Amino acid sequence: MIRVEIIANHSVEENILEALAKENVGKYYTKYPSILGVGSAGPRMGDAVWPEENFALVIWCEIEEARAIQRAVASVKKKFPGEGIKLFGK
Repeated sequence: MIRVEIIANHSVEENILEALAKENVGKYYTKYPSILGVGSAGPRMGDAVWPEENFALVIWCEIEEARAIQRAVASVKKKFPGEGIKLFGK
């Protein structure tokens, strides 16, 4: 099994969940509803200066499911290239 992490802006959360459902993957996950920090898409601090926040999904799965998750996330990144959607896996 491998661990897959998806970190993205709240504005695309529903899109990511829909894309995972369409691929029939990522049914079981842990969600971190509020993630603050600075990444390549800029600060997400949830305050008056940088009001946006991210969320994270952590999914443990087999490699075949991870590939489908990668396809699902890539489809959302293509629609929303400026939203700072990241996928990590080990």
